[in-house]
Amino acid sequence: MKKLALLQVLLMSLIGMAQNNTSSFEKYPVFPECSEVSVSQLEACFNTTLQQFVYSNFKVPQVVASEDYTGEVIVFFEVNAEGAFKVLYVEAFYNELKEEARRVFDLLPTISPATFSGKPSYVQFTMPIKIPLVMPSEKEAENPSAKPDQSSESETITSLKGEYDAIENLPYTNEKFSSNINIPLSHHQYSLFDPALNRVGQNNHTAQKPYVYSEVNTYYNFESAQQKLLKNKTSWLGRKWWNEHMVTIKGDDYWLTLDPGVDLQVGRDLDTDIDTYNNTRLVYTQGGIGKQINFFAVVYESQGRFADYFNRYAESIKPDGGNPAIIPGRGIAKTFRSDSYDYPIATGHVSFTPSKHFNIQLGHGKNFIGDGYRSLLFSDNASPYPFFKLNTTFWKLKYTNTWMSLRDVRSEVTQDGSYRTKYMANHYLSYNVTKRLNIGLFESVIWENDNDRGFDFNYVNPVIFYRAIEFSTGSRGGNALIGLSAKYKFTDRVNAYSQLIIDEFSSGDIFGGEGSYKNKVGYQIGAKYYDAFGLENFYLQAEYNRVRPYTYSHNSIVLNYGHNNQSMAHTLGANFSEFIGIARYQYGRVFGDLKVIVAKRGLEVNTTEDPFFYGGDIYGTEDNRPSDLGNELGQGNTTDFFHAEVQAGYLINPSTNLKVYGSVIFRDFKPEFNTETVFENQTTWINFGIRTDLFNWYYDF
Repeated sequence: MKKLALLQVLLMSLIGMAQNNTSSFEKYPVFPECSEVSVSQLEACFNTTLQQFVYSNFKVPQVVASEDYTGEVIVFFEVNAEGAFKVLYVEAFYNELKEEARRVFDLLPTISPATFSGKPSYVQFTMPIKIPLVMPSEKEAENPSAKPDQSSESETITSLKGEYDAIENLPYTNEKFSSNINIPLSHHQYSLFDPALNRVGQNNHTAQKPYVYSEVNTYYNFESAQQKLLKNKTSWLGRKWWNEHMVTIKGDDYWLTLDPGVDLQVGRDLDTDIDTYNNTRLVYTQGGIGKQINFFAVVYESQGRFADYFNRYAESIKPDGGNPAIIPGRGIAKTFRSDSYDYPIATGHVSFTPSKHFNIQLGHGKNFIGDGYRSLLFSDNASPYPFFKLNTTFWKLKYTNTWMSLRDVRSEVTQDGSYRTKYMANHYLSYNVTKRLNIGLFESVIWENDNDRGFDFNYVNPVIFYRAIEFSTGSRGGNALIGLSAKYKFTDRVNAYSQLIIDEFSSGDIFGGEGSYKNKVGYQIGAKYYDAFGLENFYLQAEYNRVRPYTYSHNSIVLNYGHNNQSMAHTLGANFSEFIGIARYQYGRVFGDLKVIVAKRGLEVNTTEDPFFYGGDIYGTEDNRPSDLGNELGQGNTTDFFHAEVQAGYLINPSTNLKVYGSVIFRDFKPEFNTETVFENQTTWINFGIRTDLFNWYYDF
C-alpha cells in the first residue's frame, strides 16, 4: 500500500512537469544541492535542480536542429528506493531525441531516495523537455494576500473567449493503471497477475472479481509489464497499432481513451460440415474525472454462426417472443440471414471511490466470486445485467454487496410482451485469518416482482445471512443460498482453494445419507501452481467441481438461480461432477492455453414415458421430481462429457488487449440413451480470429 501511495504522485515537476498533491508521502528525493533546504522546499529544489541538469547536459541532435523541429520529449522515469534514476519510457518524434534523453538521464548521480513512513521508496515522474531547449527559470512566489487586478468588462469577455484555445491536451501516461476501473474479465489476462496477488503475507483479497486496476497495481506493476512488450515504433500508425490506445485525451483533472475493436472469427465444425464465423465490431471508452470518478463503456454489434452443439444449445434457451436464440454469455439474438444470429449488446460501469475504504459501482455487466476457473457461488456465465455494487475494505476484511436486476424470459411468465423481472442481492465477506489463510462467507437472496412491489428495500439490508435466517423461520418472500470459500497459500507459487454452496439448508436432509432431494449442495476444490517447474509465466491449475441434483432450482421456477435462461453459477447447471485441468503460458507477446474437462452429467430425459425432473436443468420444478429420497448425482440420462481446447496466439497491442489466435476444440458427448434433444455426438471445431479480449467466451458445456 505504501508503494501505491507513491504511485499516486505519478506526474510532478516544476516548469513543464505536471505535479500532483504530494501529501501522500513524507519526503521528496534529495539532490546533494538540496540537503540543507527545509522539507517544504524539497519539491521545488528537486524540480529546479533536475531541470537545470537536463538543460546543461542535453545536446539537441543535428538532424533535429537542421529541420527546425519544434515540440517536446516526454520522459517517464523513476527514482528508485536506492536513489538511482531509471528511465522507463521516452516518447519523441525522433529516435535521436529518445537516445539523447536516455543519455542525459544516465548521467544523473545517485541521490537520497524518497521516503514513506521513514522508509526508502520509489517514486515516478513524467517530464516534458521543450525543443528547442528553454532555460529553466524560478516561478514567482505567490502572495496569498494579494488581490486580483480589476479587469474591465471587455477584458473579461476577451479572456473568456480564449477559454477554448486555452484547453491543453496533456500526454497520456497510462492513467488507467492507477484508476478504479474494472479490469475486463479474461481468464488468460488475469492469470498474468494472479501470482503477484497470491504471495504469502499480503493482506489483499482475490475472490471478488472483476478487480479494479488500482488494487492490482499495488502488487503488479502494469506499467513495467507493458514497457517490456512495447515495440520501437515512431510513426503514428505503428504506435497506435502495436503499442497505444487509438485516441487519448487528458487535461488537468480528467483523462479518456477511445478505441475501436473487433472479435472476428472464422472456422469450421468438421463433424457437421458447418462453416462458422463471428463478426463483432465494437468501440469502447474509459476514463476518469477527478480522482474519485472513473467510467468504462463498450458497445458491441455482432453476427455469428457457431458449431452445431453451440447453436443447438443457444436455440434451446431461446426467449419468449419469437427470437430464435440466446447466445450463451451474451444476450438475446435475432435471426440473421437464414442460418445465423444477430446479437447486439452494451456493457459498462461508473466507479466512484470516495475514500480508500469504499468503492461504489453502477453498471451493466458481469461479476464473479471465487478463485477458480468455475464458481459455484456466482460466475460470469450468464448474460450481462444491471447491477449496483459496494466494496468495503478495511483491516483484514473486504465486504462486497451486489444488487442486481435479472429477467426470466420463459413464455410461461411473459405477460403483455414483457419478461418477468426478479432481483438478486449477494453478500460476500472475505477475511484474511492469517498471512496464508483466507475464508469467505457468501449469501445470495432472490426475490421476484410479485404484487407489483418492485424492488423491495427490505433486501437492501447489507447484513450477511439476515434474510437467510429469516427464511428459515418460515418467512418465504424469496429464495436464499449460502456458501463458504477458503484459500490457503502454501508458498508464493502454490495455493489451494475451495467453495461450498448450500441451497435450502436442511441439516437433516444434508447429513441424513438418504439422498433427499433437499440435499442441495455443491463443492469445489482446486490448486494453482505459478511459474511451474521454474518456467516464468507458466501457469497450471487443477479443479474439481461436484454439485448435487436440484441445486440452484426452485419449486417456484422464477426464484431459481438463473438469468436469461442461463445459470448464474456453473455452466453445467447442477447434477454433475467435473474435473478441469488448465495450462497457460506467455512469452513476450506469444501466448498459449490448454484446457481439458472430464465430467459426468445427469440430464433430463424429457420424453412422454419419462417426463420427470432429475435436477440437472435449473429451470425445472422440484414438484415434478421422481422421488423424495434416493436421489444420486448423475441421475436421469447419465452422460459422459469430455472437452479439450487448445489456443495459441500473438498479442498485437497490449494497451487494448488485441490478439490474433487459432484454436481447436474437441468435444465428446455420450448420453446413456439418445432422445430427440439429447443424443451422442462429437465435435471438432477449428477457429482462427482476431479479438479485442474484453470478456470470457465459454464453449465448454
